[in-house]
Amino acid sequence: MSNYRRQTMRRIYRLLGEIEYRVFRRFTPAGKLVLAAIVISAVVGVDTKQSMAYQVFTFATCLLAVSLVWTLLFKTRVTAARMLPRFCTAGTTLQYRVKVENQSRDLQRDLEIIEDLFEIQFLPGDADPETVNKDTGSRNTGTAGRRFFSRYGRRGRFTLSSVPRLEPGSSVEVRLEITPRRRGRLYFRTLQVACPDPLGLLRAIVPLPAEQSLLVLPRRYQVPNLNLAGTRKYQSGGVALASSIGDSGEFIGLREYRPGDTLRRIHWKSWAKVGKPIVKEYQDEFFVRHALVLDTFLSADTSRAFEEAVSLAASFACAVDTQESLLDLMFVGLHSYCFTSGRGVDHIDRMLEILASVRTCRVKPFSELPAMVLEKSPALSSCICILLAWDAQRKAFVERLQSIGVPVMALVVTGEDETAPLFETTVKDVYRLQAGHILEGLGQI
Repeated sequence: MSNYRRQTMRRIYRLLGEIEYRVFRRFTPAGKLVLAAIVISAVVGVDTKQSMAYQVFTFATCLLAVSLVWTLLFKTRVTAARMLPRFCTAGTTLQYRVKVENQSRDLQRDLEIIEDLFEIQFLPGDADPETVNKDTGSRNTGTAGRRFFSRYGRRGRFTLSSVPRLEPGSSVEVRLEITPRRRGRLYFRTLQVACPDPLGLLRAIVPLPAEQSLLVLPRRYQVPNLNLAGTRKYQSGGVALASSIGDSGEFIGLREYRPGDTLRRIHWKSWAKVGKPIVKEYQDEFFVRHALVLDTFLSADTSRAFEEAVSLAASFACAVDTQESLLDLMFVGLHSYCFTSGRGVDHIDRMLEILASVRTCRVKPFSELPAMVLEKSPALSSCICILLAWDAQRKAFVERLQSIGVPVMALVVTGEDETAPLFETTVKDVYRLQAGHILEGLGQI
């Protein structure tokens, strides 16, 4: 498909999505039925001498006009506020509450809350209509593309929830739910209070400002039990990098208390002498450290594979036991990044938040990733590599890690339509996972 045709389709799909969002949400099911009756009777009743359908057209149009006038005159004094969690997970239904308060002196009934759902921050490599057609099995029909832009375009589909009777000055909590399909950040716009007209054909909608955002974490898979090989390695910095859990260390001095220090290390005599908490500091520099390496380098549009790779990284980040070890997440974006969690350094939720915003890298060579990992290899007990291809560079990278004594498990994520096998190689612990069949692939590891 040419770029011009693709851009034209994008504009058409977005326009259809806007019409669907702005117009049809105002119609109740009964209103849509009346609208259909108007259209059908207008077509059938063109010749008023041979058909009585024009009477149906006139009657239905009058009903719709009365409802329209009522919605234009409708006013209400109601406030609404969302109560969102810190984040949610892609592919998992999120239920949240909306507090609705009646600030008028009138009884409010038959109200509905419509979520002006969200804007989605696009991530690089997002699918276009052609990609969506491949994923859904339809070819060149445009249906999947329209579905893509109505769901993932500027606005998502609205959700609606009924509000119980509201006495003057009272408030009530209403439950809404969404199911984010992609990781990233959801931007909520306004909450809208809707009220059907007395005929039940149209909804009067009053927008209420309520701008918020919500971070969507990558979806996660059930990964097999990890028996990562490797031994404790020397860590320069010792307890400056990780809290001591069940390990002994060499006493190196005293220092002031910092939030998070265990009470077992308080030096009571020094506290009594100086009048403030003093703790004993130990040097503990040997512990287990795993690396989780994410390949962000794309040579072609394989966004489905990249999203699956990010989900795999999130899954392994949650599976690795960070109570007794450290986990380094390494990837390359605009810069080379290494984020560490475990042993009190940082919580795994922070790593998931980082993975929710990871983007592809197309401006730097793949060689930057091996250079970063090999620089830290003396401190690594093992390494999990999630790769997007299996070529000479990636093969050399894995072999290099194994040659210096770092146990490696490499997972190569390929596109759903890619059938080429991995290179013939003697490299151990290299597995191919196909996008769309990740769970089946993990079950064979």
